[in-house]
Amino acid sequence: MTTQIAVRLPDEIVAFVDREVSENRAASRAAVVLRALQREQRRQIAARDAAILAATEPDHDLDALAAHTAKQAADID
Repeated sequence: MTTQIAVRLPDEIVAFVDREVSENRAASRAAVVLRALQREQRRQIAARDAAILAATEPDHDLDALAAHTAKQAADID
């Protein structure tokens, strides 16, 4: 389901949005706005996750395995 909304934007932002559409980098003005809002939503989720991780004590259970693995040759050829 979608909901139509009206948003007032500065002229320079509208010009940017219109350029995105006219240069085929977006299908519509709505697509540009949706992309920006989805990016902001992901940024906020990542910031929240980072804050949660920063507030927790480090888990050292896998430190020995990580140190051992770091010494192994990587067969990526």
